[in-house]
Amino acid sequence: MIPKLLQAIPDPPPNLFVRGILTDDPKIAVVGTRKATAEGRSTAKTIAAELAASGITIVSGLAMGIDTASHEGCLEAGGKTIAVLGTGINNVYPKQNEQLAARIIKSGGAIISEYPGGTPGYKENFLRRNRIISGLCRAVVVVEAPTRSGSLSTANFAAEQGREVFVVPGPINHPNYAGSHKLIRDGARLVASAEDILEDLGIETDRSDAKQTASLDETEAMVAEAVASFGQAVQIDKIIEATKLEPSRALAIITGLTLKKIIRESDEGYSLNR
Repeated sequence: MIPKLLQAIPDPPPNLFVRGILTDDPKIAVVGTRKATAEGRSTAKTIAAELAASGITIVSGLAMGIDTASHEGCLEAGGKTIAVLGTGINNVYPKQNEQLAARIIKSGGAIISEYPGGTPGYKENFLRRNRIISGLCRAVVVVEAPTRSGSLSTANFAAEQGREVFVVPGPINHPNYAGSHKLIRDGARLVASAEDILEDLGIETDRSDAKQTASLDETEAMVAEAVASFGQAVQIDKIIEATKLEPSRALAIITGLTLKKIIRESDEGYSLNR
């Protein structure tokens, strides 16, 4: 079943092959260059996580770099994400992301493609799949796009389909942002946070009482208490030492608590919101 929003684009896919669950939740694409900087990956992960925490399903292309960071940020926030492939759904590309694809499905998201299972990764297929990434969504967010980035085609498809295009700016002389800045000059909206995106789309979120209403499980409560016990901002290694959690588990919990506004991050580390 092809979603109605996707059916409405000028060139909808004739078929859609799906592994996982394709829901009707509101969707926003977060895309960008494969050769992303650490800052760009962090930005994409944060934006995806915050959008997911507001009930948005994140759509991207499962490529390395920004796409991978977007999917991961969404999953770490407990959200659902959709990966649109330029190959068949049983031929995950790149191979390095096979485990990520499995996590996406296990977490209630989906791997989708218009191509039959086993279809290899022809270059033109990846460009065509970009119209599906944008066509599924209310908006496309571009994080780090050089002048020849495939994410620019996703933005162009979005504009043709009547979708909003948002761009995260960067250093004016950095080549990874040359395409991004051209999109802004051509009329895309400059944004710096998920809050900017949600506000521009008219999606209301109620975060004012998140601290009071957040329901914490036992592990989350333990981490929050550990952070509070230091009485000042503390680095993550100290939190791991105090809680005896595995680093990956501790990071996931801290990310969740940050999104719930229970703790906050600063240059000095993490501290309890008061």
